Amino acid sequence: MISIATQGNLISASVMGEFTLADYKEFEQHMTFGLQFQGGVNLVLDLRDMVRYTLDVAWEEVRFSREHRYDFRKIAVVTTDEWMVWLAWLNRLFVDAEVQVFDDPGIALEWVNQA
Repeated sequence: MISIATQGNLISASVMGEFTLADYKEFEQHMTFGLQFQGGVNLVLDLRDMVRYTLDVAWEEVRFSREHRYDFRKIAVVTTDEWMVWLAWLNRLFVDAEVQVFDDPGIALEWVNQA
């Protein structure tokens, strides 16, 4: 399940339980809308409550990131899972954005909102 909020050029998404392809498609729709009307977007992705994700989500994420390589400004990933930290750093290869990993969503939001 995914919960998504948009405010200006900031998109905040929280994943709870299993992250499915349907969830990712919903996320893509919000991102595409944000890109159309806001230009580059900032993203806070909270994965602390994610239990697992499906392989098709991983593949879709790589495809989407490559397609929108220059559309992100800052990406804050909130997680305490070391595997997710590693994947976040790997994702830096596919996007031209500042990517940081945090264990506190408040600090992540502060970082994203800094000029």
